[in-house]
Amino acid sequence: MQRISYQVIIGAILLILGGLLLLRATGIYDTGEFLVYAPSLIVLFAVIALFKSSFQFLSGPVVLIVIFGTIQAVALDYLSPDVILPVIIIAVGLGFIFNRVRRPSTGESTDQATDTVELMAVLGGVESRSISKSFRGGEMLAIFGGVDLDLRDAGISDPPAEIQVFTLFGGTEIRVPEDWNVRLNVLPVLGSAEDERRRPTFPEDTGAEKTRAGPNLVITGFVAFGGVSVMD
Repeated sequence: MQRISYQVIIGAILLILGGLLLLRATGIYDTGEFLVYAPSLIVLFAVIALFKSSFQFLSGPVVLIVIFGTIQAVALDYLSPDVILPVIIIAVGLGFIFNRVRRPSTGESTDQATDTVELMAVLGGVESRSISKSFRGGEMLAIFGGVDLDLRDAGISDPPAEIQVFTLFGGTEIRVPEDWNVRLNVLPVLGSAEDERRRPTFPEDTGAEKTRAGPNLVITGFVAFGGVSVMD
């Protein structure tokens, strides 16, 4: 599970849904019998996310499982549609409570000495700081939530390091040392991806190229209805 990125999983789900809708719209095949199971794809994604994070991030995936599991049960006529709204309210409330109860033991902000990070926030926020001197990258997922990664005490021994981000109706912040050279390859759709650091200044008579001399960090991914920011 660790080798499958969130982007690949979400992309596969979108391809499946898009393919089924296209077959139905073009009249090639009536895929209604398959589309009724669409909520199960979100449940599957949440289960995979639980295993990918080694059950470190529980509240978001559990909320998704409860909500979309209920929607799936309604779609299959196992439950009345009247239960959807109460279940959503209860699931979100339990998610907030569960997230708050876990924080005293795990900490609102965690320090990681590992070379890679994997952060996920769904209907909440996650803060993490890496102190690894051989940072290699990782994944950051934010859906209706925010993820903040502090790399100011980290180092890159074998550049470039790569971070994959997926942000939907949320925000992702990555803080890096002032001298790091960061390249943003993020696709924004009704969102933004910005390097908000101050530009480096050099003496005019040195002829030095105005680029940062530090190790390379490449940020790739997708953002919609949200923002990805690089700060120092």
